[in-house]
Amino acid sequence: MGGMAEGSDSRDTRAHSTAKASLGVLLAVFGIWISATFIPSLIWAAVIAIAIDPLYAHAEARWPGGRKAWLPTIATFLIAVLVLAPLTIGVIEAAREARTVIAWLADARANGLAEPALVQHLPFANEISSWWQNNLATPEGTALQLDRVRGSLLGGNSAMVGRSLIHRSVVFAFTLIALFFLLRERDVLIGQLQMAGRRLLGSCGDRIGAQLIRSVRGTIDGLVLVGIGEGAIMAVFYLISGVPHPFLLGLLTAVAAMIPFGAALMFGIAALMLIGQSAIGWAIAIFLIGLVVVGIADHFVRPFLIGGSTRLPFLWVLIGILGGVETLGLLGLFVGPATMATLIMLWRDYIAGVSFSDGSPPLELRVDRPPPDCD
Repeated sequence: MGGMAEGSDSRDTRAHSTAKASLGVLLAVFGIWISATFIPSLIWAAVIAIAIDPLYAHAEARWPGGRKAWLPTIATFLIAVLVLAPLTIGVIEAAREARTVIAWLADARANGLAEPALVQHLPFANEISSWWQNNLATPEGTALQLDRVRGSLLGGNSAMVGRSLIHRSVVFAFTLIALFFLLRERDVLIGQLQMAGRRLLGSCGDRIGAQLIRSVRGTIDGLVLVGIGEGAIMAVFYLISGVPHPFLLGLLTAVAAMIPFGAALMFGIAALMLIGQSAIGWAIAIFLIGLVVVGIADHFVRPFLIGGSTRLPFLWVLIGILGGVETLGLLGLFVGPATMATLIMLWRDYIAGVSFSDGSPPLELRVDRPPPDCD
């Protein structure tokens, strides 16, 4: 009778465990569905928290009394300023240029656009000159072309742009809120994540977590810091060469440089501006200098910083970055390489643990570490 009772209790326990696990899965799926709108904000907050964690930990050690109140507030405020200050500068510069652009458009509508002398030095100069005379040389033709451009840019897009701005503002605001609470509960969250990783993955949990953290920090160093460096260098050359608004264009170059080869678009625009000013020599120089800067950054500095931290070949870094951007937008810049680095680490662990039952020697496997001691 005792054995039957024990068997019944065991079955009841298994049934309860299965029901509890099923309920947990259903609630987790439902919770993700409810919070889907805010998941990008939570990931952004986690990425920022990982990036600033060494500095924040140093600040906590120096001012331990402020870890629950003013330290998270100050850190969140500084992040907000770091993001909003460049945007504010860009808006101010754009507002200053608005008058010049409006005056230029009014003059073009009233008098047409004169054909630049540069056209005669371009390939297919006759065809280009003929098109220009037919479409831009007269006030009527210029007005027609400007109306077409305005219609293509604004038609059906203004409402979408407005919704996008509102959505991004909400995401940014919630990111700051989430960042504040992540920083305030930093120690508790780290302990909980470590415990959950060990229960789910055994001793490999800590290694996977450490790999994710290294990947995010390495990606930030390789993308953000290198992008800022590219923008600063190009801003100096923009200023020397006489490009209009060199510091604003340098800021845009820094942002574009976070995507591999993205800076080429910005210094290409700078070269076109110089061509419009008939500064052909400086245009060629800016384009060549930009190629050199991007070549050094993308082929030497960036692979060293990202690949060294993530232990990831640059091909997979590039796939992670570009695939992440295509799938997740700007957030994919940081999530993509971290994901690829973790997958490659798991692949290397799997390959390192392969056994050959027939006794034949395995192919030479180039792994970066000995087989891991995982449960």
